[in-house]
Amino acid sequence: MFGYRYVKASPSTYVLQYKNGKPVREGTGLTFWYFAPSTTLVSIPLESVDVPFMFREVSSDFQEVTVQGQVAYRVTAPKTLAGLMNFTLKPDGSHASEDPGKLPQRVVNTVQVQLRSVLQGQSLEELLRNSDHLVQVVRNGLQQEDGLAVLGLELVNLSILAIKPNPETARALEAQVREQILKQADDATYLRRNAAIEQERSVKENELNTEIAVEAKKRQIREAQLEAERSVLAKRQAIQDEEMAGRIALEEKNKRLTALRATNAQTEADAKAYGVAATMKAVQGVDAKVLQALMVGQADPSALIAQAFQGLAENASRIGELNISPELLQQLTKDRSRPAKA
Repeated sequence: MFGYRYVKASPSTYVLQYKNGKPVREGTGLTFWYFAPSTTLVSIPLESVDVPFMFREVSSDFQEVTVQGQVAYRVTAPKTLAGLMNFTLKPDGSHASEDPGKLPQRVVNTVQVQLRSVLQGQSLEELLRNSDHLVQVVRNGLQQEDGLAVLGLELVNLSILAIKPNPETARALEAQVREQILKQADDATYLRRNAAIEQERSVKENELNTEIAVEAKKRQIREAQLEAERSVLAKRQAIQDEEMAGRIALEEKNKRLTALRATNAQTEADAKAYGVAATMKAVQGVDAKVLQALMVGQADPSALIAQAFQGLAENASRIGELNISPELLQQLTKDRSRPAKA
């Protein structure tokens, strides 16, 4: 109505109002009326934008590499971006140029420039193994002053989803890796067999050590038994030696006793012989009948009877008849049954 229009921006949209070539109003989430014939509106979205990318490059060893990823950015300096690209709005609210649609491609181009400088300085194997390092280097490059900041943008996130070589190189790498894996499997098999052999050897050694220990223990037991037997034999020998020493001492005492008895008997015999000799010397000139008469008074009755019988026996030729009374025989029997005096 009469050239006035109403605009209402969202909180994530930065609006600049130019009148007669000069900015009169700017900010986010603005709501105002403006006179369309003399006003130019610039609308720059501030929300983050995710842009996927995929391009091919060559590594330092001249291998073609396909890099696939995604970059997220947002506008931090809308006036700077507005000075570089056309974000002017038409009366119907749409952008007057195609620059807003070209901004993601310019960001992808900037990412590609940073990636190319890194990819050309590393080999294919390094790129496949160190993708995290690649992301860090590219992120640092985009955050420099000559990176996205030139467009008034800020890097929100950068991720590398895949780094792929061409199919022929991939198959060659797969073959190489496959051989390495097979070699590792063979090495693991050999290690397992060596470990089994080592364990079996350890078991055999333990068994032999156990047998040696058992034999050593048996030997110790046998030695202990022999030592015990030796001790018993030594004690038995000592007892026998003591018994033999006792017997020897006893025999020595018996020997001395026998010698003493022999000496005493000899002395007694000598004394008796001396007495008999003295008696014989005293009666050497005396008649035998006188001696018999002297012995009658001191003789035993049985001895007298025996002497009488001896006389009868000597004169048996002269005796015609001999009568012996029962009393005499009884007396002789009593005397014979009576024990002899010592």
